[in-house]
Amino acid sequence: MYTPLKLKKENPIVLGIESSCDETAAAVIQGRRILSDEIASSANIQSLYGGVVPEIASRAHTDAVAAVVERAVKNAGIAYADIDAVAVTYGAGLLGALLVGVSFAKAFAYALNKPLIAVNHIRGHLAAAYLDEPQLKPPFITLLASGGHTAILHARSEAEFDILGGTLDDAVGEAFDKVARVLGLQYPGGPHIERCAREGTPNIPMPKMLKGGGGYNFSYSGLKTAVINYCHTKEQKGETYSIPDVAASFQCAAIDVLVEKTVAAAREKGVNTITVGGGVAANGYLRETLARACEKAHLKLVLPEKRYCTDNAAMIAAEGLVQYGLGNFAEMSLNAKASIPLSVTLEKK
Repeated sequence: MYTPLKLKKENPIVLGIESSCDETAAAVIQGRRILSDEIASSANIQSLYGGVVPEIASRAHTDAVAAVVERAVKNAGIAYADIDAVAVTYGAGLLGALLVGVSFAKAFAYALNKPLIAVNHIRGHLAAAYLDEPQLKPPFITLLASGGHTAILHARSEAEFDILGGTLDDAVGEAFDKVARVLGLQYPGGPHIERCAREGTPNIPMPKMLKGGGGYNFSYSGLKTAVINYCHTKEQKGETYSIPDVAASFQCAAIDVLVEKTVAAAREKGVNTITVGGGVAANGYLRETLARACEKAHLKLVLPEKRYCTDNAAMIAAEGLVQYGLGNFAEMSLNAKASIPLSVTLEKK
């Protein structure tokens, strides 16, 4: 019978498992201190197809998950019995991929009779800031910028936040991938556009996506279309164009508005700290531009290491720690969910 002791330790040891897309990851934290962080990625295989193939990702997770968890526990210098809770991403993401992680975590927690914690992947991205700044406490403004979400959030507590604005269509990371495909760059698009943009000049006019309006909302479909139209028009006329210049122009247009509205939100809400989460937060231009803007506005910026911006298990363990403190534990009936509303708020039991 599964009857784990659901005690609340001050600095519990939490194992995090992440398998929402093409990374199979496991990490161990004690409190907000990272003890180990392991990742096995199938990105190289996925790049052959120009994007993530769900079936390939699921098979890769099945092959890797046991070994990745074993390495994480070993490198943390602990025994299985030392683990206080098992946190796992149950959504949002690729359903088959999520099922691999959820199934393994449930079996693992059951075998060790340890509490199971269900983690919203997006909340994991937000919790990554706690690993970079262990003393961080709300309130603060968070810029969420990933392949599936783009939003500005006002964190009122560890468990509650207000959505100030979000994308009306494509997410910023999604736009990077689509533009990269148009420019003939490999998947994932973000790092390839960033590298290409370093050789270019942002001299091509691009739409700024609700820069002066729309509150804290964003729109990326028009920017994506503008890049497509520019490239196709040049090709139809038999004219050449600079791929680095297009990449640089797109990158500036996509990111400048994110920075501008995030800083504006902090000023409006009267908070002095900004955090960033999501894969696009690994973009060097975003990191540099936001750092300058925060310095100018006298705001503190908590910017996780690049490896903790992209998908990883340390952030899942960090969000697991939040839910552990709230007493939110899952049952063995936990199932994976491909989609979870960003507005879902944790309630203290």
